[in-house]
Amino acid sequence: MNKRQTRLFAIGATAVSALVFAGLTIDSHRQFPKLTQAQNITAEVKRGKDVWHANNCINCHTLFGEGAYYAPDLTKITQHRGAAYLQAYMRDPSQFYDEKKHRRLMPKQNLSDTDITDLIAFLDWVSKVDNAGWPPRPILVSGATLPGSDRPPQDVTTAAAPGLGSPPPGARPVDAGSNPIALGENVFRSAQPACSSCHSVVAGVAMVGPSLAGVADRAAATLQSPDYKGKAKDVAGYLRESVVEPSAHIVAGGTYGANGVSFMPPTYGESLQPAQIDQLVDYLVTLK
Repeated sequence: MNKRQTRLFAIGATAVSALVFAGLTIDSHRQFPKLTQAQNITAEVKRGKDVWHANNCINCHTLFGEGAYYAPDLTKITQHRGAAYLQAYMRDPSQFYDEKKHRRLMPKQNLSDTDITDLIAFLDWVSKVDNAGWPPRPILVSGATLPGSDRPPQDVTTAAAPGLGSPPPGARPVDAGSNPIALGENVFRSAQPACSSCHSVVAGVAMVGPSLAGVADRAAATLQSPDYKGKAKDVAGYLRESVVEPSAHIVAGGTYGANGVSFMPPTYGESLQPAQIDQLVDYLVTLK
């Protein structure tokens, strides 16, 4: 091409690119109300956003992968943790970890109950925005020291150590076939929220919830305890109850519930099929 043709090509390509960009921008704005569920932006959600900014949460945390990267991304936090857990945690984070041991620096913000409720409403709205799967791998807090290691606990991704978290994005699922235990392990890692986002299956590795290593043996001991308040008659029944009715019995001695309400999501009875719950229990029973 000569200079004139090159110039015309550049001008034309720029014009076409500008038109495509303008079209995509207009189309994005057209879809924003649906993608963000604008109809669910209540007064509480708006106040919660103000609480988020007033307390500079974004100086440490991220939403949609944007913000500071010192602390975990909170885009889906209300789906990974329940409102009961978040309320108790925000009231006093120090009750959930030992700062000297775990080296986390989440400050106590002295938020009012109203501020906490509104902040959770805001984060819940954020969690339901259609963000096309971004960020692809939110950071999950382990709060754990790996067995046989003097390495301090840290925020971990799924590849950090065996038994921590779910398989990385793109990883091929376990070929479970018709093996109910293998199928149950898949449920453990793929349920929404994933059981593995709060529980490790490695002894001594405590995350948000307790390690499930030896959970079957502990379940048997709990059933024999006079303090047991549930209705299960055997280990499988107790584990099933723990999944579908987590508040039926809260184990004493841990920060796993408040005011008789478990921090574990109570939604698995609805989000999982009966067969999936059976498979999950079959898997948990093997953790002795």
